[in-house]
Amino acid sequence: MRSVKVLWSAVVVLSALVLVLVVLLVRSGERTPDAPGGTTPGDGDGANPEPPKPVAVIGGRTITEEQLQARLLDKYGAELLNQMLDREAVRLEAEELGMTVSREEIDAELKRMQQGYESEEQFYESMEEQLGLSKSELREDVYYKLLLEHIAIRTVQVPESDVDEYIKSHPEEFKSYVQYHLQKIEVQTKEEANRLLADLRNGADFESLARKQSIDETTAEKGGDLGWVEENDPLVPAYLLEAARTMDIDEVRGPLSLKTSYVLIRLKEKKEVSRGVDEETRAYVRKELALQRAVPMQQLVKSLREKRHAEILVPELR
Repeated sequence: MRSVKVLWSAVVVLSALVLVLVVLLVRSGERTPDAPGGTTPGDGDGANPEPPKPVAVIGGRTITEEQLQARLLDKYGAELLNQMLDREAVRLEAEELGMTVSREEIDAELKRMQQGYESEEQFYESMEEQLGLSKSELREDVYYKLLLEHIAIRTVQVPESDVDEYIKSHPEEFKSYVQYHLQKIEVQTKEEANRLLADLRNGADFESLARKQSIDETTAEKGGDLGWVEENDPLVPAYLLEAARTMDIDEVRGPLSLKTSYVLIRLKEKKEVSRGVDEETRAYVRKELALQRAVPMQQLVKSLREKRHAEILVPELR
């Protein structure tokens, strides 16, 4: 099956750019973008032209909103316009076919997108902080994605035997696995690590020490929290997973020697995650197999736009 996080990375990045461009276009209204150092034309009634609105300054030079808008339109205008046409073509086709997407379907897809994140809250915070996308904007992206998938697979039949065969031949996708909730304190010397270990054994709070003493700035501000990691995650350092496998809850292990530092590890929580094959899982596998056999999405969208006689009137945006 497809990796959900990788699949959606391109979507959310484009949507973030689209959001910036739309905001600027709405704010600027019908104003004509300035050339550097130019002025905005008046309306011909003799009134003073509206001065360019500055958005940044550097080295004595002012960058105006009109200049930024022109650059964004030149670089991302075609993507935005094509996204709008794609979505409208999908909407019209779904309307003609009497298709819709339920709230439950959107919720289920968002839940799958959150795989690899510590929590739903952390997922949405990450989308907001890194890409500037709100929860409602993500839901809109998911809505159109699912609507297009419904159109694509409406006539594709997947026998239950094919679902059984996929599950049988991909056991690694459905077996249970262990997750560890880890914390760490990283310091420069072994002596300092041993001193902190002694403090912890005497009742000191791990999170407080991590905030004050850890040289890993990323985790220090979170009390040394590394979040939940899977037992065989190739992106997690091997020394962490090897330690976690033999640790008890609340146990602190270390000092562990790294190249230029020493680390204390604490196992905060541990849980087994089941990937049992229930009906929801079978439905997801069935849909994925249907999508593999359906017309490619890009080709489908192109045909829907042609069906509705979509035409981009400005050559620069084609």
